[in-house]
Amino acid sequence: MSTLQGRIADSVGNWVDRNAPSAVKPYLRLSRFDRPIGAWLLLIPCWWSAALAAVAAGWSLPNLWHLILFFVGAFVMRGAGCTWNDIADHDIDKKVERTRLRPIASGAVTLSQALAYAILQSLVGFLVLIQLNGFAIATGIASLGIVALYPFMKRVTYWPQIVLGLAFSWGALMGWAAAFGQLDLAPILLYLGAIAWVIGYDTIYAHQDRADDLFAGIKSTALLFGADTRRMLMLFYGTAVVLIGLAGYAAGGGYWFVVGLGAFAIHLGWQITTLDIDDTDRCLMQFRSNRDAGLLLFAGMVLDALL
Repeated sequence: MSTLQGRIADSVGNWVDRNAPSAVKPYLRLSRFDRPIGAWLLLIPCWWSAALAAVAAGWSLPNLWHLILFFVGAFVMRGAGCTWNDIADHDIDKKVERTRLRPIASGAVTLSQALAYAILQSLVGFLVLIQLNGFAIATGIASLGIVALYPFMKRVTYWPQIVLGLAFSWGALMGWAAAFGQLDLAPILLYLGAIAWVIGYDTIYAHQDRADDLFAGIKSTALLFGADTRRMLMLFYGTAVVLIGLAGYAAGGGYWFVVGLGAFAIHLGWQITTLDIDDTDRCLMQFRSNRDAGLLLFAGMVLDALL
């Protein structure tokens, strides 16, 4: 077996390659623990929601226990989601240069082993979820159908990023539900804004695979938008900023919320103005930079609650 087996093009030289025992490397790669950016992007709407709840409630800080639970849950459930995605896409991954050496596509993990691993991760995620109130538990469970559906959407629509947005933004509801045991206008607006953000950044990510996707018959907003991508990013990123701003207004956000939102908007504007859809390395760098954009907004929310 090649020493490169199971690696993919944008994931080399990381701690999994260097330090993880050989027996567990394929499973860590299935969970994308070698590439934690996706877990961060799943986590950030959860933290936004918890911080927005603190602003609305007049607390000095978000609930720390909830922040910890969301951190663990995001990494575990992103791992379960990626494992399920690789199970569904194992035939397609073999045809795409960037993904052909993923654990299932390369033969490092069998389908049955991957399914058992996905179930194990989901059980850990469920143990995290049941630490919350009943309404939050039900809200979390309601997301599973969207997560299960996402891998198949790229076969039938040029808008799979919408379904990804529905799934990856779900945390925007969870922090508020965990704090108050209900949903209100503010978290719903936050959720809609996060969906627009996800569509934008995942379009940038999808530009890495345009040629391979065409060959494999896979659809994406990157292929749909093409040369109009910058203009469409202005639409979706602009919508995200407006909706998140309205969420902050509905929750009673003040000066520091506006500062955080402004920093978030400036970062998104930088992505749009410097984007080169033909430079795959830059697309990956800008996609990853959305963690920093999201944390800037989170910092503004926390400061708004604190100060």
